[in-house]
Amino acid sequence: MKRQHYSYWIIYILVGICCGLATLLWQLKHTTQVDSYADAAAQASPAVVNIYTSRSRTPSNPLSDQPQRKVISSLGSGVIISPKGYILTNHHVVQGATDIIVALPSKRQLLGTLVGSDPATDLAVIRIDDSNLPTLPLGNSDELRIGDKILAIGNPFGIGQTVTAGIISAKGRNTVGLNTYENFLQTDAAINPGNSGGALINMKGQLIGISSAIYSSSGGSQGIGFATPINDAIKIMNEIITSGKVSRGYLGIEVEQINSALATTFRLATKKGLLVTNVVPLSPAQKAGLEVGDVIININGNDTLEAKTTQSYVGSLKPSDVITVIGIRGTQSYQTKIKLEEQPTIGT
Repeated sequence: MKRQHYSYWIIYILVGICCGLATLLWQLKHTTQVDSYADAAAQASPAVVNIYTSRSRTPSNPLSDQPQRKVISSLGSGVIISPKGYILTNHHVVQGATDIIVALPSKRQLLGTLVGSDPATDLAVIRIDDSNLPTLPLGNSDELRIGDKILAIGNPFGIGQTVTAGIISAKGRNTVGLNTYENFLQTDAAINPGNSGGALINMKGQLIGISSAIYSSSGGSQGIGFATPINDAIKIMNEIITSGKVSRGYLGIEVEQINSALATTFRLATKKGLLVTNVVPLSPAQKAGLEVGDVIININGNDTLEAKTTQSYVGSLKPSDVITVIGIRGTQSYQTKIKLEEQPTIGT
């Protein structure tokens, strides 16, 4: 009887050892996969290109009858999105360029053509004419979590393709002050001059963002970089490819978020909403009768208004869309319908 009892104990111990070894092997296998960035980098790197641009400028020289053209060169990065040769990059990388050269990781150089640009989000699409181009699979930037590991791939300082590692530090940054419309991913991966337009990828080697800018007092990386989420960038890219530009709704007002201090200072009837600080002449807002000092408390049924998100919401609508605005002027409330127009060009 005792012998049988001991046999059971031996079986239990052996089963426990086997389970422990299996768990250890699984952990070692998956730890190795997570800790190595090589597979993700290898999948993404062939589709990340270097972009070299030049632009001509004619400086004024009062002592010469012959104006001298000055050629200014700059560099950046881009990501091949489509086998048809469409490349996503930043607007500021190709702004004003007279020549665009795209250098593939294989060292081949191709002439790039600007398809269109969107200064409001600092995105642009260029195209190269070639076959068998590598492309980068798309991830879902909406599914990113703060703390997720990511890689940044680009051409910092023109030294060649470089991969740096970091995490998603924050999402939805919209008060950076770089673009008219902002919804940045923030990362601590090293992003330096020349990385602009490059790829932000996840550990599956999928594209989840387009590197855009750094927050730095020295011009170099200080652990605060920004990228446009790929879900936003693809929408912009598709519209540029389809129509050559991005059309947005335009209201024509400047607003400031109301808080207790602002409400007290201006003796406002409410402590929430948006205070109209400027109405652009001949804009849809002026045509509808909006005035400086009005307080907007509701747009299309939304009464939780913030300055940045409201701007983005109006911009997401199309010209000719009609919105319903509820506001307060003095002590009287009003409701009006406003037909949006095409947003004026911000810059070239």
